[in-house]
Amino acid sequence: MMNTANSTVPILLFDGDCAFCNGYVLWLLQHERRARFHFAALQSITATTLLTEHGITPGDLSSLVVIDGGVLYRKSNAVLHLLRETRWPWRMLRILTLVPRWLRDVVYDFIGRHRYQWWGRAETCLIADENIRARIAMMCPKDG
Repeated sequence: MMNTANSTVPILLFDGDCAFCNGYVLWLLQHERRARFHFAALQSITATTLLTEHGITPGDLSSLVVIDGGVLYRKSNAVLHLLRETRWPWRMLRILTLVPRWLRDVVYDFIGRHRYQWWGRAETCLIADENIRARIAMMCPKDG
């Protein structure tokens, strides 16, 4: 297991059973400017530990969670925080910070409620290639 809340290593926690969420992680890996973030499924022991340390009850799969520099980001704020680490032109989507958070989160929640219906569940654990394995706390739902 990786370092917890005291770590300076930023981490993205995502629903490991969600095909859309797994796809977003793969997209982020392809478009990031530099290898900065680590990853863990929300269903993992790693995520449970980190969320508990930040005062969040584990088990809520309704939002991506980003922990960076001791700050926890959820929902649209998490997505926008991650976008600042992407290459051109994707980083330009940060202009969406001008949209009020409550409105961004309404859209985020709508997509989140329908993600299994539209994209399905991940049939297998997302297996990372050799180049990113060191950045993965645990991609599969349960730490083994």
